[in-house]
Amino acid sequence: MNRETTIESEVIFKGKIITVQLDKVELPNGKTSYRELVKHPGAVAIIPINLENKIVLVEQYRKPLERSIIEIPAGKIEVGEEPEITAIRELEEETNYTTAQLKYITSFYTSPGFANELIHIYYANNVYQLQQPIQGDEDEFVKPVEMTLEEAKIAIKEKRIYDAKTIYAITYLEMKRMRDEC
Repeated sequence: MNRETTIESEVIFKGKIITVQLDKVELPNGKTSYRELVKHPGAVAIIPINLENKIVLVEQYRKPLERSIIEIPAGKIEVGEEPEITAIRELEEETNYTTAQLKYITSFYTSPGFANELIHIYYANNVYQLQQPIQGDEDEFVKPVEMTLEEAKIAIKEKRIYDAKTIYAITYLEMKRMRDEC
């Protein structure tokens, strides 16, 4: 397979979550070009189902979109943290639910054309509310939302659910339901 060789790399921005760098690369044909890259530590997302068989989601304002959307709970993996630990931490912080068991589903790159963010997806059924709510990030304002699968599918059509990881989660649940009914 053709590959690009990095000739030089310059960090343009180093933030709390991402690093942006500009790489000069040699192309397979010998010419050079530039690549703008976003480096990300990775993330997790959880598909939580509560005891009433509803999906536990969160509504959150997303500044890049200038609007709120409804998503499955998710968050950045901290340095040295295992994805399973991140998944439970994010579930508890964002929804005040927890679980005794996570099932790994898959991992995928969110935007491989310019970013290396790898997101790990977990499934948790029978999630239950915490006795003591956990304080989340001080700059994160999320509102838990519970929906049936049918309500979530309507929210996709209405573009209230509008991100890839959550649409993947709803599709996963729909396929799981079809398999379980067979």
